[in-house]
Amino acid sequence: MLYILIAILAGVSIVIARIINANLAKKVGVFEGTFFNYVIGLLFSFIFLLFSKELLQLSKINFSIIPWWAYLGGVIGVIVVVLSNYITPRISSFYLTLLIFVGQFFVGMMIDYIALNLLSIGKIVGGLLVLIGLIYNLLLDKDLKNQEVRS
Repeated sequence: MLYILIAILAGVSIVIARIINANLAKKVGVFEGTFFNYVIGLLFSFIFLLFSKELLQLSKINFSIIPWWAYLGGVIGVIVVVLSNYITPRISSFYLTLLIFVGQFFVGMMIDYIALNLLSIGKIVGGLLVLIGLIYNLLLDKDLKNQEVRS
């Protein structure tokens, strides 16, 4: 039960963070909002590091064995935050959450295929069904809005 509660709280915190970031982006700009997002994240990460019992020993890390693509995480994170800050005010939280879920799902499948040479037909079909349902629901909403405008 504790794990279910933690998962729910994590989902709620993501939605709240997305809304806060989008509002910040509206006030100061998308790129400035992203910058402050990362500065505050760095500050809190540093504070947590200080209070944890872990030691940061950069001298023991062999940076040459880290694959080049591992450094793309920061760039991809910035792109995701910028896109999220731009898109969040323009579509509903429901659709944004579904789009992020579908994106994470398919990227996870790509990573599984590249790293483990594992491709599940069931996951592909399931992901496509969710994507088709999302597109269908978007089309229904569009038709309903057009009918309301005509009335």
